[in-house]
Amino acid sequence: MRMHRIMGQAGTRSQRFMIATALMALAALGVASSASAQPKGAFAVFAQCPVHAAEVDGCIYSPTTSGYITIGKTEVPIVNKQVLQGGLLENEPSYVKPLSAALNGETLTKTAQKVPGGLLGLVECRKISNFIERILCEGFFENGVTGVNAVTELAAPASSVVLNSAYEQLGVGTALTLPIKVHLENPLLGSECYIGSTKEPIKLELTTGATTGGPTGKPGTKTTKEEGGIVVISGVSLVGNTFTAPKATGCGLLGILDGILNEKIGLPSSKNTAVLNGSVEIANSEFVEESEG
Repeated sequence: MRMHRIMGQAGTRSQRFMIATALMALAALGVASSASAQPKGAFAVFAQCPVHAAEVDGCIYSPTTSGYITIGKTEVPIVNKQVLQGGLLENEPSYVKPLSAALNGETLTKTAQKVPGGLLGLVECRKISNFIERILCEGFFENGVTGVNAVTELAAPASSVVLNSAYEQLGVGTALTLPIKVHLENPLLGSECYIGSTKEPIKLELTTGATTGGPTGKPGTKTTKEEGGIVVISGVSLVGNTFTAPKATGCGLLGILDGILNEKIGLPSSKNTAVLNGSVEIANSEFVEESEG
């Protein structure tokens, strides 16, 4: 009898273990399924929208395909597509929407744009006082490693990016607030050469209307697709010329190139311009979630 009880208890423990293991497997399968679910069809562009996050009621996908950013005396054309993406947070008034971070962490994609003239347009080796840095500079020029990329990065939490859809369509006021910093990339400049920072961002306040003494934006043309589930605004031009740019920092060994770059670019600067041309797609987060199937 005692042996039967022991075997019965062992059997019960074994059954409990098997049931627990099965439940864990099902839970893991559910998590994996949820993680692998992706929006489909026309909603696929919203793949980085956190549709399951609290307070997210919309999704945005906004590629910039052309334009330019002028900081001080240096103009960088936009030739490679850069995307603003993520969720739109519930807010009052409803047409003013802070963003929720993209699932992959790139609410503003880190897209490199070539700086015209490269190092030649930014650095004169003979002006570098540090002997080692000057020799390195001359070596880069001799070996043709002179290309410089400018990468515009988000300089604050995603919620600091704010879209005002009413102003965007009316062509008045600030349609998009976008705090950025610009990473200048070249081996000579090191990995921490930035114009702007988290503590001192370049705050773009962009309009689709007119600026004072600068470019004029365009609200674009509004259409819908997926039976009204997605709002598309094409031909948008966001412009601004009221933002300031601080000095470059972290450039070269121990920041030894900061002064040269700041003199060449003209930093800090209060005379700067941004023109971002592209489109905007917005969808209700529920529609995006439903498209996951």
